[in-house]
Amino acid sequence: MTSRQEIDGFRSQVRTWLAEYHHPGLSGQEWLQLVVDRGYAVPTWSPEWYGLGVSAELAAVISEEFRLAQATGSDQDKRNLWANTLLTYGTEGLKRRLIRPLLLDEAKMCLLYSEPGAGSDLAGLRTRADRDGDEFVITGQKVWTSGARGADYGMLIARTDWDVPKHRGLSFFFFPMKQPGVVVRPIKQITGESHFNEVFIDGARIPPENLLGRINEGWQVLQTALAYERSVMGDLARGPRRFEPPADGGADSVPPGASGAEVDLVALAREAGRAGDPLVRQAVAHIYTLRAVNRWNGQRAKAQLRQGSSSPILSLGKLAMSRILHEGARVQSAILGAESMLVGSDHPRGDAANFLALNAYFTSIGGGTDEIQRNIIAERILGLPREVDADRDVPFRDARKTTTQHRPGLGATE
Repeated sequence: MTSRQEIDGFRSQVRTWLAEYHHPGLSGQEWLQLVVDRGYAVPTWSPEWYGLGVSAELAAVISEEFRLAQATGSDQDKRNLWANTLLTYGTEGLKRRLIRPLLLDEAKMCLLYSEPGAGSDLAGLRTRADRDGDEFVITGQKVWTSGARGADYGMLIARTDWDVPKHRGLSFFFFPMKQPGVVVRPIKQITGESHFNEVFIDGARIPPENLLGRINEGWQVLQTALAYERSVMGDLARGPRRFEPPADGGADSVPPGASGAEVDLVALAREAGRAGDPLVRQAVAHIYTLRAVNRWNGQRAKAQLRQGSSSPILSLGKLAMSRILHEGARVQSAILGAESMLVGSDHPRGDAANFLALNAYFTSIGGGTDEIQRNIIAERILGLPREVDADRDVPFRDARKTTTQHRPGLGATE
């Protein structure tokens, strides 16, 4: 247990450092380098991996002081799913090569999990990883992949053994995206954006050091990665769309689920002249209550989340954020009335209400659907019976085949 004197002394150090180094003249990348080099990005990690080796209590001090100073870059030992997964399961060579670029956001990443016939039942995936000498050869299709167009690597799960039940024959890789045999196609979304993509992989290769964890034990690695993803998605609400053009002329200006300031519904109600309406006041108070409870639940889940582990409580936060976003968009539309039907940069309030109502479905689907989160909560928190799965103990080669695969340029299903 850390003493009050130690906490106060540590707080003084962090505050002094922020006062000295956090100033407007630094670029975002320069600032992030300072944070990583000081150990404040991943304070609970060991100094060997850019951390300080401090307790969760002292790490919470860093988080609080950074928040008060409106400084970014901390809390990556809780939020950076790429670096946390790599630290736990990666080979020594891969960690030496990629952990620092991941903490500095220099290595761009995507998730290669879902397939056309393996989304909710992810263990039913059919992308294959076959050994060819020391390398793995990957063939298959992934879908709903955010950020695939600009990614350097994808965290890929693929099947390496077809003669064991579906959860046991999977392996997890850091997959190099920029190589022959990888084709990325954007998917047009209902919001007009194209954050999601289809990824077609035909004979692409992975070196052996890019395997995370043991061969055929990728399901365990995936659970750790999903825990960090759900932790982030349970925390972050997306703000309104941005209308400035994308910097690269191709990728969208805001990634899906990106952190944006939560809509200030109280200020919006005042602006719209609805602050005195008792039904509006009640609805707004309900949203603020949900937000507060979700923050507390997130703190509870993160207290249980240790390096390389997962917590089913994170599913509560993920599901709660989905509800908050849907309910918040509904209340926003109710406050604005007919104005909420307007779209475009000439109608920013109406456009925001429309956009957030549509974009809320991203959180209901990404990182495991709301239905999957309810299953996890029912089985792992409430102790209810597991849902029936007839294929669970059958060798995957003999399991029901429900997947459809497509190749670029072909319209027919194979």
